[in-house]
Amino acid sequence: MAKLNITVCMGSSCFARGNARNLELIESYIKDNGVDAEIDLSGTRCEGKCAKGPNIFINGIEYNEVNEEKVLEILRKVN
Repeated sequence: MAKLNITVCMGSSCFARGNARNLELIESYIKDNGVDAEIDLSGTRCEGKCAKGPNIFINGIEYNEVNEEKVLEILRKVN
Protein backbone atom coordinates (compact mmCIF):
# COMPACT_ATOMS: atom_id res chain seq x y z
CA MET A 1 0.00 0.00 0.00
CA ALA A 2 1.28 3.48 -0.85
CA LYS A 3 1.83 5.89 1.99
CA LEU A 4 -1.07 8.28 2.60
CA ASN A 5 -0.38 11.97 3.05
CA ILE A 6 -3.18 13.56 5.07
CA THR A 7 -3.20 17.31 5.52
CA VAL A 8 -5.74 18.96 7.80
CA CYS A 9 -6.51 22.65 7.31
CA MET A 10 -5.80 24.36 10.61
CA GLY A 11 -7.01 27.81 9.54
CA SER A 12 -9.27 29.36 12.18
CA SER A 13 -12.48 28.84 10.17
CA CYS A 14 -11.91 25.15 9.38
CA PHE A 15 -10.54 24.47 12.85
CA ALA A 16 -13.54 26.05 14.57
CA ARG A 17 -16.04 24.44 12.20
CA GLY A 18 -14.89 20.89 12.81
CA ASN A 19 -11.26 20.20 11.98
CA ALA A 20 -10.30 20.28 15.67
CA ARG A 21 -12.50 17.19 16.12
CA ASN A 22 -11.58 15.74 12.72
CA LEU A 23 -7.89 15.87 13.67
CA GLU A 24 -8.65 13.97 16.90
CA LEU A 25 -10.56 11.35 14.92
CA ILE A 26 -7.76 10.92 12.39
CA GLU A 27 -5.17 10.57 15.17
CA SER A 28 -7.35 7.99 16.95
CA TYR A 29 -7.93 6.08 13.70
CA ILE A 30 -4.19 5.92 13.06
CA LYS A 31 -3.47 4.70 16.59
CA ASP A 32 -6.37 2.25 16.81
CA ASN A 33 -5.55 0.65 13.45
CA GLY A 34 -1.76 0.62 13.86
CA VAL A 35 -1.21 2.46 10.58
CA ASP A 36 1.15 5.16 11.80
CA ALA A 37 3.89 3.91 9.45
CA GLU A 38 1.54 4.17 6.46
CA ILE A 39 0.23 7.68 7.08
CA ASP A 40 1.92 11.08 7.17
CA LEU A 41 -0.35 13.48 9.04
CA SER A 42 0.26 17.20 8.94
CA GLY A 43 -1.53 20.50 9.26
CA THR A 44 -1.62 23.47 6.95
CA ARG A 45 -2.50 27.10 7.31
CA CYS A 46 -5.60 28.49 5.69
CA GLU A 47 -5.90 27.38 2.07
CA GLY A 48 -8.42 30.14 1.23
CA LYS A 49 -11.26 27.67 0.75
CA CYS A 50 -13.09 28.58 3.96
CA ALA A 51 -16.56 28.62 2.40
CA LYS A 52 -16.21 24.90 1.62
CA GLY A 53 -14.67 23.94 4.97
CA PRO A 54 -13.75 22.19 7.03
CA ASN A 55 -11.25 20.88 4.48
CA ILE A 56 -8.78 18.03 4.50
CA PHE A 57 -6.47 16.81 1.76
CA ILE A 58 -5.45 13.20 1.18
CA ASN A 59 -2.72 12.57 -1.39
CA GLY A 60 -3.56 15.92 -2.96
CA ILE A 61 -7.30 15.24 -3.23
CA GLU A 62 -9.40 17.91 -1.56
CA TYR A 63 -12.32 16.90 0.65
CA ASN A 64 -14.75 19.64 1.68
CA GLU A 65 -17.38 20.03 4.39
CA VAL A 66 -15.76 17.18 6.29
CA ASN A 67 -17.63 16.15 9.43
CA GLU A 68 -17.04 13.25 11.83
CA GLU A 69 -18.94 10.70 9.73
CA LYS A 70 -17.32 11.80 6.48
CA VAL A 71 -13.75 11.73 7.83
CA LEU A 72 -14.15 8.14 9.06
CA GLU A 73 -15.79 7.10 5.78
CA ILE A 74 -12.90 8.64 3.81
CA LEU A 75 -10.26 6.96 5.98
CA ARG A 76 -11.88 3.53 5.61
CA LYS A 77 -12.07 3.99 1.85
CA VAL A 78 -8.50 5.16 1.26
CA ASN A 79 -6.77 2.91 3.77
